[in-house]
Amino acid sequence: MPLSEIVSALRVNRDFMRQVVAWERIPPRQPRWAPGDGLVAATLRAALRQRGVDRFFTHQAKAITAVSQRQNVVIATATASGKSLCYTVPVLQRMLERPTARALYLFPTKALAHDQTAATKAIIAAGKLPIEVNSYDGDTPRGRRGKVRQAVGILISNPDMLHAGILPYHTGWRDLFSNLEFVVLDEIHAYRGVFGSHVANVLRRLRRICQFYGSDPQFICCSATIANPKEHAERLVERPFSLIDDSQNGAPRGEKQFILYNPSIIDEELGLRGSAILAARDAAISFLAQDVQTILFARTRQSVELLLTYLRDELAYREKEGTAVTGYRGGYLPLERREIEHGLRSGQLRGVVATNALELGIDIGELDAAIITGYPGSIASTWQQAGRAGRRTDQSIAIMIASNSPLDQYICHHPRYLFGRSPEHALTNPDNARIMVKHLQCAAYELPFRQEEAYGAFGPVDSLLEALADAGILHQTRQQYHYLGEGAPAGSVSLRTGSDETVVIHEIGGIKPVVIGEMDLESVPMLLYEDAIYMHQARTFLVESLDWHGRIAHVRPVEVDYYTRASVGSSIRALRPEDERDEDGLLRAWGDVSVVTQATGYRKIKRYTYETLGFGEIDLPEILLETSGYWLVIGDALAERLYEQGVLLRPNDYGPNWQQQRKRALERDGRQCRMCGVGGDGDLAGLGKPARSITLHVHHIRPFREFNYLPDQNEAYREANQLDNLITLCPSCHRQAETGQQTRSALGGLGYVLGNLSPLYLMCDPGDIRVSAESRNPVTKAPTVVVYERVAAGVGFSQRLFDLHDELLPAALELVADCRCRGGCPACVGPPGDIGPDTKGITRQLLRILIGHKTNEPI
Repeated sequence: MPLSEIVSALRVNRDFMRQVVAWERIPPRQPRWAPGDGLVAATLRAALRQRGVDRFFTHQAKAITAVSQRQNVVIATATASGKSLCYTVPVLQRMLERPTARALYLFPTKALAHDQTAATKAIIAAGKLPIEVNSYDGDTPRGRRGKVRQAVGILISNPDMLHAGILPYHTGWRDLFSNLEFVVLDEIHAYRGVFGSHVANVLRRLRRICQFYGSDPQFICCSATIANPKEHAERLVERPFSLIDDSQNGAPRGEKQFILYNPSIIDEELGLRGSAILAARDAAISFLAQDVQTILFARTRQSVELLLTYLRDELAYREKEGTAVTGYRGGYLPLERREIEHGLRSGQLRGVVATNALELGIDIGELDAAIITGYPGSIASTWQQAGRAGRRTDQSIAIMIASNSPLDQYICHHPRYLFGRSPEHALTNPDNARIMVKHLQCAAYELPFRQEEAYGAFGPVDSLLEALADAGILHQTRQQYHYLGEGAPAGSVSLRTGSDETVVIHEIGGIKPVVIGEMDLESVPMLLYEDAIYMHQARTFLVESLDWHGRIAHVRPVEVDYYTRASVGSSIRALRPEDERDEDGLLRAWGDVSVVTQATGYRKIKRYTYETLGFGEIDLPEILLETSGYWLVIGDALAERLYEQGVLLRPNDYGPNWQQQRKRALERDGRQCRMCGVGGDGDLAGLGKPARSITLHVHHIRPFREFNYLPDQNEAYREANQLDNLITLCPSCHRQAETGQQTRSALGGLGYVLGNLSPLYLMCDPGDIRVSAESRNPVTKAPTVVVYERVAAGVGFSQRLFDLHDELLPAALELVADCRCRGGCPACVGPPGDIGPDTKGITRQLLRILIGHKTNEPI
């Protein structure tokens, strides 16, 4: 059945349309071609024609012309607009004109690099052009690396390899740097936040090496649609750029239907909706059953595997097992991912379920339908994922299935938030002192620094070099600074915030163990603990053993009808101030922060019905993040004033029978968490294992405050503390339960605003920081908001926030006051569902008090 008929059938399907909250038609666009074909040499034109390229779209021609005029160019057009030709054509043209010219292509992932290596080689082979293309990354065999260093033509790599494997050894790459005419940076929207700030410093070092060898390369950048592509490219490269944006895009676009779908409510009292995963399965089956090639996006690896399992089960039920559907996510081996990409391009695979690993521009063919399971977290990512369908001129469809999360539900109630807002800005800060100092050491190893030598756009860095010399890292001579350490320092500087450590997954049970995948260390406590069900391409494995220190997991194939889900929580363990100031009862500080993350237990969850079948304990070490943070602590006198004004809520007095009822609830529940099964003190029921000693919490199912207990005035505490209103929870599950209750929280609103606002001041990515807001912090014993950095040791964000404090709080007040929403939204204090009905008002009042304004405004 053609896609147009499937779309028409959906429009008349009452059950489907009842849950559709928005249906946008994005009209088709006709191609706009550039006049003439005199842009390239005849041999290159013939090669392109062999590959089906007879002429150029207007934006391609403008980019090729701008590059030929020696301009640095950034191309920021929609998905599938042919951006790769904007750099491939001028690079090949220059190499035909000057055979000794070299080009360096950098991609954020190895998958993209391999994809473009194949595409570039195909054009060269079609025209039998005398140009070499070589890739150089962690997968390049050591025996081949010497040949790659001596090769000519195009070198394809990634920023990590350039940083640690090429620049420190530049003498072995003399020919590359002496003749480098082009540097191509693809997918530059991925270079943001801490990662982008590191990459910008790597590019400073690259230009410094090029200058040493007498070259001055042009830069060609490509980006997805973001709000500031020109500014972002100029901040990364520190050169002026010409922008080719979507207004100049000449690529055709087929009609796209974009549907926002909200699953039906299954629990009126709790407002819970049906499973987004099952709704995504049903939507995808509508297309796969009619042989429409479809991509599904899911937020997590586990969701990918569950959705893949459900799809295969449904296709088998419909006797369509021949419809090939696969998964695609981090943790699959490189060869497996390459085979999946080839299967999608060839059309052999009709469906794929992926994380955002397929969001970047890997060529996966002409897909017709995209199903997005839950809001991806940003407008830019939403359109990137939707753009994976309809990559040519035919009609396509994208359906976003909302989850139960408050942000998803907010978008369903306010679709213009998605359809009417521009994509987000990409932010970086190359001048961040802690990041820059690391790269100064790397640069000094590569070439000694001269006195008064400029380091990129930052200018002379003598004061920093002197500090490194005083620390014994550099040696200062009359005119130069030399690195003193042993070995290249780049090897100990990671460009990315996550750890490079992985756990290798071995399948056992056969003649010998077989490696089937790998997992980053941070994800292991959530997905690869002992007795967990690990899923890989819809197959289920039981984790029989995990060697935490050896970084190996052994798994055995099993046939089970359940999966496991871990309960993981983080808490602030210590706050050690470097500097602090107390102003009218508000203590602000910055310094070292210890954040502990621990997986405590897991649940066995039945597929489809989501029933809890049992519990288990996770016995893994705590993951300790020693980082830096900026925090605000509300002192006793100020807190009392805020309690009296109703801005903050006093800690609960649960009444005189609380300790007795708490003890009874713990005994009734066997001193174990009713959600995940982890025990407090004693054996874990039914598991025969000693339980880790954890302090269990007793939680009020209906919030205690709703009973309006007033000490010495009523006995409402008796009803509130009835056993059937109490449940035993571990700290992690307790936090989740509290999050699910709508509680008016000015402190939570303040934390949310600071989390949104801080990246704009720090020029970092929102994912680079985390925020904790607690009415009684375990360290300070007071209402506290902590903004901490996700990277170990921090990169200086916290001290910057401390210095910006007097600007930050007024800006937060302005953001909340100027927001047009009535009671709170994702753009200010948080989406309805996460917050109470008056959170916006009391957050505004809290901010006015904290910055010294007098206020009598109503809450």
